[in-house]
Amino acid sequence: MSIVQNKKAFHDYFIEEKYEAGIVLEGWEVKAIRAGRVNIKQAYVIVQHGEIYLIGCHITPLGAASTHVRPDATRTRKLLLHGAQIAKLVGKVERAGYTLVPLDMHYTRGRIKVEIGLAKGKKLYDKREAEKERDWQREKARILRNTR
Repeated sequence: MSIVQNKKAFHDYFIEEKYEAGIVLEGWEVKAIRAGRVNIKQAYVIVQHGEIYLIGCHITPLGAASTHVRPDATRTRKLLLHGAQIAKLVGKVERAGYTLVPLDMHYTRGRIKVEIGLAKGKKLYDKREAEKERDWQREKARILRNTR
């Protein structure tokens, strides 16, 4: 079940591969995510010292947060992947000019997971072409509906 999606990532990037990663969260963050107070539009993923981190993901703390915890809404959160997957991603990101973007945050068997995509940036003409194709598909469906 999806919590939040990053639709802008599909507009700005060609997504080549997708990976499901666990995420290291604090208790107040889990409660806030379950309440739907999360935004991943400006978030991105970096590789640092052989580990993968999610940066810029904004989780708004609940009003009833604990008094002894100082919530940081945009702290850097570690993502959990297998070592072989991390090694593969490090190689592609450093050599081939790819980037990692968060695509979706969802529940898997009661746990919060992040789907990250190995992506290559789109040029402006690619974005225009994708928009033309989408418009044509919509127009074609409308014409077919009216001819019946």
